[in-house]
Amino acid sequence: MRPDPNHIIELSSAYYGSAVLFAASDLGIFGALAGGAKTAPQLAGELNLEERSTRILLDGCVTVGLLEKSTEGLYTNPLATSVFLVPGSPGDLSSAIRYNRDVYPAWGHLADFARTGKPVELPELHLGADAERTRTFVLSMHGRALAIGRAIVPILDLKGRRRLLDVGGGPGTWSVLMAQANQAIDCTVLDLPPVAAIAAELITQQGMSDRVKTLPGNYHETPFPSGVDVVSFFGMLHQESPEGICNLLRKAYEALEPGGLVQVLDMMTDATRTRPVFSALFAVNMALTTRNGWVFSDADLQTWMEEAGFVDFTCNPVPPPMPHWLATAKKPAAS
Repeated sequence: MRPDPNHIIELSSAYYGSAVLFAASDLGIFGALAGGAKTAPQLAGELNLEERSTRILLDGCVTVGLLEKSTEGLYTNPLATSVFLVPGSPGDLSSAIRYNRDVYPAWGHLADFARTGKPVELPELHLGADAERTRTFVLSMHGRALAIGRAIVPILDLKGRRRLLDVGGGPGTWSVLMAQANQAIDCTVLDLPPVAAIAAELITQQGMSDRVKTLPGNYHETPFPSGVDVVSFFGMLHQESPEGICNLLRKAYEALEPGGLVQVLDMMTDATRTRPVFSALFAVNMALTTRNGWVFSDADLQTWMEEAGFVDFTCNPVPPPMPHWLATAKKPAAS
């Protein structure tokens, strides 16, 4: 059987589609089409773009399934685009994908990472050093949490819980969603001061500042508040080394009341580190942009949890299409 080069050829140009998506989203094309079909000249005039290049970009959007085009040259949003890419729509992902847009240049330096073992951009850029990148990053995480939280929060078992610590909670969105779904819970979001400042804005905008507070600090150094009965690590352990993860789990164990719950939501791989595909590639993304970034396996997490003293470990995939896994464990109840 002759080998087929199609897979290699497709991989070599896979970024074409990503670039089309990012550009069309940044330019406001999907939002401009929310009110109905338009021609390329109409869109170019409305968005202050050059007509010929706009038509080429629009046709690229049609090719990758982001737009539809009639025989009369009218462009429209298909259903998925209307739901997920129009700003302000119920399932809007336009802010969430801006994180992928911002790290897009880093992937062009993957060979440099392999040579040096160091991230190709400083993680501080999106964690406070660059105000614009930091704000884009936090708002992107806010958009992602809103998009997937509606499916995940209902499966969280928080009945009877009162005080929740959200470690590395970024925009505080997960805390807001959990507090809204569980009226007895008050939450504290621990993250770096520049991130926590933006989180406080978002929490206030959502009318939840009475039950969701921020704690500015470095979660490796800042003591965890005592007396909590839930500690959450949502989408942040993948930027930590195994040693760092173990230290954080020990801090969580010490902070929790007897019978307290720890919950981890994250990408995870199998023991081979190669499946699922998205998680394995996300490990590359994290290594490019953070000093200790990777993706661990569910078996790794179970070992670390048990070493910290937790019992009743469970770990299961969340509802598709999200590529996350949800793990929980408990601090033993007082005897």
